Amino acid sequence: MLATKKFEVLDYLKTEEDITDYLNVVLEEGDYKFLPVALADIARARKAMTKAAKAAGVSRTSLYQSLSENGHPSFETIAKVANTLGYRIALVPVSQV
Repeated sequence: MLATKKFEVLDYLKTEEDITDYLNVVLEEGDYKFLPVALADIARARKAMTKAAKAAGVSRTSLYQSLSENGHPSFETIAKVANTLGYRIALVPVSQV
């Protein structure tokens, strides 16, 4: 029997370039429900989940739940986590993309 290993995105988020590429792919795909999951992955890769939870004003456990595939984080939570990770959310006219 062939042994398989569960895919773990953290194995591929080793550099800032890897992280930026990952975030850009998530956003370019247009399926925005994956943005919170991607932010959680980035926080885990940078070992910054506790810092992100503190910035968002929630417990670490709550943030893990909120940023999961089944979570429903508020825009404020997403923005605070993104900011903690060094990102700013900006709206740009489609004509400039």
